[in-house]
Amino acid sequence: DAIDRPHSTMVLDRMVGNFEFADLKISGFADKHVCRAPGWYPWTNALKEFGANACPPDNVGHMDMVTYVVETGGLRTLIWGDNRHNPAEGFWDAIGRIDVLTMPVDGSQHILSYDQANAIVERLKPKIVIPTHYLGETTTYTLSTLQPADEWVTAQKSHKTLDGPSMKLAAADVAGMDKEFMYFGHHAHKA
Repeated sequence: DAIDRPHSTMVLDRMVGNFEFADLKISGFADKHVCRAPGWYPWTNALKEFGANACPPDNVGHMDMVTYVVETGGLRTLIWGDNRHNPAEGFWDAIGRIDVLTMPVDGSQHILSYDQANAIVERLKPKIVIPTHYLGETTTYTLSTLQPADEWVTAQKSHKTLDGPSMKLAAADVAGMDKEFMYFGHHAHKA
C-alpha cells in the first residue's frame, strides 16, 4: 500500500469518520474489501490457502476497508477503493450526491465485474466516472493479473481517453456532464 512512503506528520490510512481542513472535507465510510473475485482469476482463494477467511463477519483485518467521499472546490468525489459492490443499504443515503466516482474496474474484473460497476454507476448517477486499479504500463506489474480497462470504458455511452496523467475539474464544467467516463489509460506520472 506504500503507506510508509509519504514524508508527512500525518497519514490517513483507512480513516473512518470526518477530517476537515480549509475547504477540504474527507468522510470515510467503513466497509469490506471484495472477498470473492468476480473475474477469471480467483485471487481471493489465496487467503484460504493460509487458513484465513476473506469474507465477513470473521474476515482477516486487512479485508476491512473504507470508502471515501472527498469534498473540495464544490465537487464531491467518491473513491470506491477495493470495496465490495454491495455495501449495507444505509451507505447509499449516507454518501449523498456524488459528482466524480472512481471505480476499480479492469479487463480481468479483478475487484468489480463490469455488471457490478455498471450497477453502482447507475445507482449513483455521477457526472464523471474514472476507472482505477487496472494494468498501467508504468505503474503495475503484469504478474498482478490486472488488465487495462479499455473494454469497459469503450462500452460506455460517453467516454474519453485522456492525453496525459492529470486533469483539472471545475464544478461549473462538471455540472453539465452525465456519466462521462474519463480514462487515463497508460498515462501515469513518472518519478
